[in-house]
Amino acid sequence: MTAFLGIAACNQAKKTILPTGDNSRNAVDWPGTYHGVLPCADCDGIPAQLRLNSDQTFSVIEKVGQGNDNIQSSGTFAWDKNGGRITLQQADARLHVKSYIVGENVLIPLDHKGQVADTTADRRYSLMKDPGGLTEKYWKLTELNGQPVTIGEHSREPHMILKEEGARVHGNGGCNTFNGTYELKEGNRIRFSKMATTMMACLDGGDVEAHFHQVLEQADNYSLNGDTLTLNKARMAPLARFEAVYLH
Repeated sequence: MTAFLGIAACNQAKKTILPTGDNSRNAVDWPGTYHGVLPCADCDGIPAQLRLNSDQTFSVIEKVGQGNDNIQSSGTFAWDKNGGRITLQQADARLHVKSYIVGENVLIPLDHKGQVADTTADRRYSLMKDPGGLTEKYWKLTELNGQPVTIGEHSREPHMILKEEGARVHGNGGCNTFNGTYELKEGNRIRFSKMATTMMACLDGGDVEAHFHQVLEQADNYSLNGDTLTLNKARMAPLARFEAVYLH
C-alpha cells in the first residue's frame, strides 16, 4: 500500500487529544486493547486490533484483502521525546500503520511522514480502547436459545475464553475443545472465525455442543453486564448467555 494523505488537522489533533501539563506516556492510562479502522490508500479501510502492554510490547492484527487474510505482528514500541506518540518496532514490514498519537482511550494513526492520516470529522480512522471486561475471563455457558444448559454425567463444562494476545478464542463445547479467532468492532459487534474443534465421540452433551458451535457461527454482537455476557444475532433474543467464573 502507498502512503496515506496527510491533512491540516494534524496540529489541531495534537491540541485536542494530548493532555495539557503532562504527556500521554505519564498522564494517560494507555495500556490495553484498541479496535477500529485504519486508513488505506486503495480501499475503504482496514479493521485492526492493537494491544499495548505496560512493558512497552505490542501485538497487532490488520485484516486485509478478502476472506480471513490477516497481517499479525508483535514486538516493542518506542515513545517519541515528547511522550505523545509511539512507533511500533520490529514490526512486520507489511503493516499499514506503525506510528500513532496516543490520547485518552484512543490511538490516532499517522502516516510515514508523521502526519494524521486522511480522516473525517467523526475521526473514523482511529483505534478506540476496549473498556475491558470481555477478554481474559473464563465464560461459563449457562443458557442456549433461552434454555438452561445442563451438564451430563460424562460432559465437561461448556465455556470459552477470549484471549487478548492474537485475538484468539478457545474453550470446550462439553466434550470437544475448540479454538479460533475473534474480531471486535465498535457498537459491541463481534465475529468468530477460523474455528476448529477436536473430533472425540461424546457420550452425552452432543446437542449442547452442536448448538454452542452454531452460536459462534451466527453471533454478530454481544452484550456485557458485569459478570454476564450474551451473544446475539442482530436484535433477536440472545443466542447464548454466559457467566464469568474466576476460579479457573
